[in-house]
Amino acid sequence: MNAMMDATTDATRQRVADSALDQIFREARTYYGWLPKPVGEAELRALHRLASLPPTSSNICPQRIVFVASPEAKERLRPCLKPGNVDKTMAAPVTAVLGIDTAFYEHLETLAPHAAGRREAYIADPDLAWRAAFRNATLQGAYLILAARALGLDCGPMSGFLHEAVDEAFFPGGRVRSNFLVNIGYGDPASLRPRAARFDFDDVCRIL
Repeated sequence: MNAMMDATTDATRQRVADSALDQIFREARTYYGWLPKPVGEAELRALHRLASLPPTSSNICPQRIVFVASPEAKERLRPCLKPGNVDKTMAAPVTAVLGIDTAFYEHLETLAPHAAGRREAYIADPDLAWRAAFRNATLQGAYLILAARALGLDCGPMSGFLHEAVDEAFFPGGRVRSNFLVNIGYGDPASLRPRAARFDFDDVCRIL
């Protein structure tokens, strides 16, 4: 009986329902317009919790997020945006400003006791530290997008903004540097563009 239950559990873990794959991947899109439906704090907390669970290198978790939701915060963000991104960002219920903690190693004793000894190596090699921070924070940004879709939200990620201006407005002090932005809400289907082409497996993959 237990063996059968274990086998069933293993099989369940191998694949989620097609409807979930549709929602997260196949039918999910980048949105440029938004329905007038708010995204509340409880939803953002649930989003962060879900997105925080997938892996980063030695669990360093270098991403830092400012959720821009209030009218006042949106006005602080407005002058940081390139012209083509202003209207869609101002209309989004929330914009996640994703940042990279360049001194992430200060948290190793809490997040990764097994790797706490690497702190000095990161301090001694700023390039090594930056590459680890950038790679893993970007990975966490992708997790955030997928988690949002899984929770029934839509996303519009973008990089068209002035990094120095965003850093000054939302990450003062210089320790955290902006990575990219993600508009979050309930997308307006009328704003969608036709889906662009993707590479086929044989175009970009090899099996060795």
